[in-house]
Amino acid sequence: MTADPSRAESLAERLLDAQVAYHLAQLSGDALPETVAGLVEDLLAAYADQPIEDLVDRDAVVGVVTRLLETVPGSAALGAVVEVLTEVAYDGPSGEHLIGDLVDREQVEALLDRLIALAPVLDAGLDRLTASPLVGTVASRFMGRIVGEVLQANKAVAGRVPGLGSLMSFGTNAASKVMGAADKQFEGLIGDTVGRGGAYAVGRLNRILVETVRDPTTREAALQVWDLAADEPVSGLSRAVTREQLAGVVDALHDLVVTAAASEPVAGLVEAAVDALLERLGGYTPAELLDELGVERADLVADVARAAPYAVDALRESGDLERMIRARLAQFYDSAEVRSLLG
Repeated sequence: MTADPSRAESLAERLLDAQVAYHLAQLSGDALPETVAGLVEDLLAAYADQPIEDLVDRDAVVGVVTRLLETVPGSAALGAVVEVLTEVAYDGPSGEHLIGDLVDREQVEALLDRLIALAPVLDAGLDRLTASPLVGTVASRFMGRIVGEVLQANKAVAGRVPGLGSLMSFGTNAASKVMGAADKQFEGLIGDTVGRGGAYAVGRLNRILVETVRDPTTREAALQVWDLAADEPVSGLSRAVTREQLAGVVDALHDLVVTAAASEPVAGLVEAAVDALLERLGGYTPAELLDELGVERADLVADVARAAPYAVDALRESGDLERMIRARLAQFYDSAEVRSLLG
């Protein structure tokens, strides 16, 4: 018996129409959340016994992240996002909230204790500044100004005591030959020894800074500042800077990130980070990783089911959803194998 090609073609078209209508019904109305939730549940169930390291290609992940770092930071879309966030930071929140409502004082104390414990790290980092002659010059001038201010203060006090004012004036004038009103004489007298003098000045400043950090009074002072700030309302940066100043700083930081993100060292960090994450988390299954992250499986399914209708409804109303489903299924019904079966 000879097959009738027209009959097979007609039957294939009717089956295609029926299947397209079925999928549209599953992705419409009250059935849509249930369909999406079922898909998510099926995926989680299918990967229930599969460790993440078997589901993820390390080289593919590195390639994707590296490409995103090279392209996304400099994209127009991210630039618009940065601009919007800058405006929000400048204008501040719309409601009235106190800074103290954001963070508990105990957490501030814990953070402060951790930072103070890093004093040796600060000390080591500051010591490296002695290698810079320019930093040494700045430190020398700074210390010269401090000494000059102390002498001026002592002179003002001594001026109230008969006979002592003239003596202090003589001492101040002698010191000014070394310090100078603008540190020019001081710098000239040091001459070729500015490197050693600058290193000494930097070292002294380092000791002062480190010892100040370690001073118990510093901790109490920092907490007192927090207590004062905690009673202030949360506001934008408009009280401190102009819109142009903030935009300039943000643009400079954005440019820095764009350049750094596309650099070779950052690509190396990406590889190291991916390797470390896979080594640490690769043995978990997706469900176990969700538990480690504190994400409830039911909440994840509900969130996806809640978010999907907005995107799917937009496609369905524009007609694109039916077009995409039909285009995918038509390839199946137009195949020779299906036409042979239907014939």
